[in-house]
Amino acid sequence: MRIRVDWRVSCRLVGTILKWLWVPLLFPLGIALYDGTALLPFVLPILGTVLLGFGLEQLTDERDLRAREAFLMVSLTWLSIALVGAVPFLLAGEGTLAEPVNALFESMSGITTTGATVIVNFDRHSRAILMWRAVLQWLGGLGILVLATAVLSQLSVGGAQLMETESQTQDVNKLTPKISETAALLWKLYIGLTGLQVAVLYGLHLVGYAPEMTLYDAIAHAFTTIATSGFSPRGDSIAAFSPAVQWVIIPFMAIGATSFVLLYFVFQGNFDRLRNSDEFRFYVAILGFFSLGVGGMLFANGGPYTSLEEIARHAIFQVVSIVTTTGYASTDFNLWSAGPKHLLFVCMFIGGMAGSTTCSIKTLRWLVVVKAFRRDLFTAASPSAIRPVRLSGSVIDEETIRDIYAYTLVSLVFFILATIFVVLDASRVQLTVSEFEAMSAAAATFFNIGPAFGIAGPLESYEPFPRSTKLVMTFLMWVGRIEIIPVLVLLTPSYWQS
Repeated sequence: MRIRVDWRVSCRLVGTILKWLWVPLLFPLGIALYDGTALLPFVLPILGTVLLGFGLEQLTDERDLRAREAFLMVSLTWLSIALVGAVPFLLAGEGTLAEPVNALFESMSGITTTGATVIVNFDRHSRAILMWRAVLQWLGGLGILVLATAVLSQLSVGGAQLMETESQTQDVNKLTPKISETAALLWKLYIGLTGLQVAVLYGLHLVGYAPEMTLYDAIAHAFTTIATSGFSPRGDSIAAFSPAVQWVIIPFMAIGATSFVLLYFVFQGNFDRLRNSDEFRFYVAILGFFSLGVGGMLFANGGPYTSLEEIARHAIFQVVSIVTTTGYASTDFNLWSAGPKHLLFVCMFIGGMAGSTTCSIKTLRWLVVVKAFRRDLFTAASPSAIRPVRLSGSVIDEETIRDIYAYTLVSLVFFILATIFVVLDASRVQLTVSEFEAMSAAAATFFNIGPAFGIAGPLESYEPFPRSTKLVMTFLMWVGRIEIIPVLVLLTPSYWQS
């Protein structure tokens, strides 16, 4: 059998990406140097990634990326960075991350911006290792933006395809004449927002509103907020900080889950793009609807909170955190009653806007599903009527609607199969996990959210799950981040055969 895919081209490009991983590794290395902790966990990966990257680049001189090679490249990129990212955890040999499956789980959770952790005791880990988790997530958030612009939009898959569906964010590639310039623009926007959040968080510390928010914490949390990823160097997540910090982080999570193309126009002073975007209005309405619902239930049911401000803060924070797939916790929502917990569970299936750093199904797909369903009800009553589905005034073609239906269905099938596996595997090792906990853990990893309920709750850890479950969850995080299609294409025999 002759293989039709030029895997060397894909590996060559993956090598180019790996080669530059030495740059972000310098950041935790600098912290280790400052703190006087072990340097080897970062020095060896720096040397290894450079050598591996250069080695892969020697496989071929061919640079043209066809669709077949692009699917392989997209899949291998996330997988290879997760493997390399696990090396510092293993070399550090600290706590639960010293176990290979745990290290891979944590690294994949980082680069896919999931935020699910296997760490049990945060005090056992050096500041450098905890910062490496944050750096991985920051890279993952930016990486999906750049990859969506440079590659995915050419393949008509994933969130990038949806960016072209929305008329107000039409054709991300035309923001600038060249893709490389668009990628640079996204870099600047991303870095600028990160820097702004660092300044605001540390500013709160300097004026006395955030005693616990050191410069280190400000940088780590800015990295993992704008990437909508959720790793915190604190075991109590954002609950470790003052209400002022929690209020500040809410809008930054929402911004990270907003289309970066729309943000670009906003920073250009073009607010009409924002006002006229159906998807943005839908996104804001969802945040408002679920915040009111959760807040109303917390108010009605009573609970640990003593003021309306507390109820409002935790309700808004947790809804924004879960919808945007950030996964931070301002409180232990495991202790909430069934009503608000189930509303948060529904939020796991929503996601932020297309063209953002967020994951899950995404609001644009849900908006199209709602509009198409409403159109189908109308045409069922009036068969002769012609009623196209429109977004922001533009007609959505039927092929795109079918693709969105198919993607949503496949996502739900993955979620169901993952839930069944978690239940059966936990039962195999006699680990007590309820069906709701299993469903939430499957959704939290597949949709790249992070915390779930019960055993994998917001202040808990995924460490108690058996290795086999954690490996499957690692696969789910990988597949969920690159939006399923590239991996499914790779599993198709016709993709490889001549």
